[in-house]
Amino acid sequence: MAYWILKVVLTPVFYLLWRVEVEGREHVPTEGPAVLAANHQSFCDSFFLPLVVRRRVTFVAKAEYFEQRRTAWFFRAAGQIPMQRSGGDASQRALTTAMGVLDGGGLLAIYPEGTRAPDTRLHRGHTGVARLSQGCGVPVIPVGMSGTRAVQPPGSRFMRPFHRVTVRFGPPLTVESAPSTPGETATPGETGPTAGCEEGGDATDRDQAELRRLTDTLMGEIARLSGQEYVDHYARRVKSS
Repeated sequence: MAYWILKVVLTPVFYLLWRVEVEGREHVPTEGPAVLAANHQSFCDSFFLPLVVRRRVTFVAKAEYFEQRRTAWFFRAAGQIPMQRSGGDASQRALTTAMGVLDGGGLLAIYPEGTRAPDTRLHRGHTGVARLSQGCGVPVIPVGMSGTRAVQPPGSRFMRPFHRVTVRFGPPLTVESAPSTPGETATPGETGPTAGCEEGGDATDRDQAELRRLTDTLMGEIARLSGQEYVDHYARRVKSS
């Protein structure tokens, strides 16, 4: 309930203060489980993405947001999932919870870079999104956002009004439909309800290669949608604003 109250209150305010443009929204399924995988340039990305999606969006957000009084209320009210980036049992519990969202037919949002980018480029993606897609049998919809960095630059506590923000959704990708060459556009896959998520065991080298291939393809699509330069190394973590 708190999620929809926040959305009803904030949506007209956001459209009044910012020029929000949406492309490819038809690629987001109207029902059934799916993962939205987006670039991450600003803290306010987590406001604009749910704003333009007509379904409830559950984010996997870094645990630090739940430890800061200024942001904790929002993430708790919106029912977001805290992710411990140090790994281990805490991270696994978050992934298990994320699988539960997908198993229940929900829409999950993840930033594959794992943190806000320290610069304007798109960085190498982690394979967690691909693991969820493979384990739950659900599509991944690439999302490219632009303009949010101007709205709330790194280190800024406030959002600057009257900038244009564009959110572009691409065709869904699946493990099976990803092309063999990273960076190519994948063929959209047929989507449907998941039969249930499965916890992955020890991945073979072939499994790891497939997950890496899907992830690289996904990042290529996000770069195309966002217009960012892609760099093939992980983003270093930046301090929260």
